[in-house]
Amino acid sequence: MEPVIFLKNAYIYQRDQLILSAVNFSIHKGEFVYLIGRTGSGKSSVLQTLYADLWLERGTGVVGGYELHALKRSEIPYLRRNIGIVFQDFQLLGDRNIERNLMFYLKAMGWKDKNEMQVRIEEVLNLVNLPNILEKMPHQLSGGEQQRVGIARALLNQPQIILADEPTGNLDPQMSVEILKLFMDINEKSNTAVLMATHDFELIERYPHRTLYCDKGQVRDLSESL
Repeated sequence: MEPVIFLKNAYIYQRDQLILSAVNFSIHKGEFVYLIGRTGSGKSSVLQTLYADLWLERGTGVVGGYELHALKRSEIPYLRRNIGIVFQDFQLLGDRNIERNLMFYLKAMGWKDKNEMQVRIEEVLNLVNLPNILEKMPHQLSGGEQQRVGIARALLNQPQIILADEPTGNLDPQMSVEILKLFMDINEKSNTAVLMATHDFELIERYPHRTLYCDKGQVRDLSESL
């Protein structure tokens, strides 16, 4: 089976600075994988490369069937339709309610039929256990609820892969566990691959999964060294 994420001998840069060298890993459909490392070790740079916010200038990369090393700018929106991205800081639009937030995102991904959009919005909000918040503004929700909306947004287009960049970074420990369990539930029920960057080592110890470790300019698969 073809992996949904594949990097081979990839060199990852931020502007002209080399961040990670000779990165090699693959993730298959339905896998749940942590990406760990200290702040500044390159976790976010890996994710940004996978959703083409950073260009892959050396090496080979394939995400959701798109070749990162040969990607045209015009193809980036289509690549991102296969990926759900969850950010640490929620990134909800503060000037509109939750329904209009999610509607805006669906339109950006090419959805046209308003009824279909409304049905899908209700589906994803049910998936994250927030069925009755369509009319609420982001500031009326707790941090945990806002992150659940962020996860719902990532699920809208039924992606092959969810990339989560420190999704529990702004949450208290109890809510962090709830959000992690939600990711694991989505991963199990929908067979969506999840790559979750985190520095919350306590979470990883409590809920172990395959783990990639960014350290000293390298990415190591810790499960291979056990």
